[in-house]
Amino acid sequence: MGTRALGPVALAVVAAALVLSLPAPAEPPTGGTFTPGTSLAGVELGLTRSEVLEAWGTRHGVCRDCVETTWYFNEQPFQPQGMGAVFEEGRVVHAFTVWQPEGWSTPEGLELGTPAGEIGATYGELAEIDCGHYSALVDNAPVATSTFYVYEDEVWGFGLLERGRTPCL
Repeated sequence: MGTRALGPVALAVVAAALVLSLPAPAEPPTGGTFTPGTSLAGVELGLTRSEVLEAWGTRHGVCRDCVETTWYFNEQPFQPQGMGAVFEEGRVVHAFTVWQPEGWSTPEGLELGTPAGEIGATYGELAEIDCGHYSALVDNAPVATSTFYVYEDEVWGFGLLERGRTPCL
């Protein structure tokens, strides 16, 4: 008995089954949770590049002018909103949001876009660092520094970085 060629319908069913059985690559999160001292949308300090790709997806750009390897994960192509990660020796040393993306908050309810005074009301008095056109309010916890970026008196972004590193980007 000879082998028969698959008809067009059978071929389409096989192709669809193959596509549906492949894991879909993760896309950058739209909105997320910043857990001060712990993580930014599931990315923690010390994660490897492959672990970041698992958490945030493979669609990212690499900064050409940055001193350290920096990846940007834009929510929409060519739109500067999303998050980024800085790597040293292949591991995350700084994770941050970019350009006040929508839908981000902390477990305590602090949301991007709220008045900057809410940071102190929620987390107490924090050190302020002038980053030029914006400022960073930092909480230097024993393990990691949590940063709340402020622009025009609004909570503009979140960041998590190794202690001793500058929060300014």
